[in-house]
Amino acid sequence: MPSNIASALVFIVNALTSLYLLLLLLRFWLPWLRADFRNPLAQGILKLTSPVIIPLRRIVPSFGRLDTATVLVAFIVQYLAILLILLIMGTTATFSAISITAIVKLMLLSLNLFMFAIFVRIILSWVSPGQYNPATAIITTLTEPVLRPVRRLIPPLGGFDISPIFVIIGLGALTRVLMGFNQLGL
Repeated sequence: MPSNIASALVFIVNALTSLYLLLLLLRFWLPWLRADFRNPLAQGILKLTSPVIIPLRRIVPSFGRLDTATVLVAFIVQYLAILLILLIMGTTATFSAISITAIVKLMLLSLNLFMFAIFVRIILSWVSPGQYNPATAIITTLTEPVLRPVRRLIPPLGGFDISPIFVIIGLGALTRVLMGFNQLGL
């Protein structure tokens, strides 16, 4: 297969699986962060992911607040996406290499989710401060537990909250550390 077609197919696989994985990761993180599930966006996330999660939840029980069914589905989707990408590229890898890469990619996607939510929160604070809508509620739910500990250490300076800068630097450093464990380089 020509490299430009393979590259386009890899892009499509990555884009589609990343979108669904983001929904699954939101389904995983929102209960941990005590999100309000009366929020229409949270209900939409549950509605889009429930057809796969609910049947599996009957087989795979949760451990406390850890939604193992969602984690398992996210791992399987990421594993199959990596397998499909390797097939498109015409290469192979061991089960363990694909598994480790899938776990690392899920962790990286989670970190990117938090980083993106922080950036959106910063922009929203400039554009429409203090306004409520379901999206800002979800973004606040995602970012506040990450920003709060840093705010305790670094208070606002002159009315400006600079804690997001330090959190983004920390998340960026953690991203680079995790990328070192990506065995397949995908």
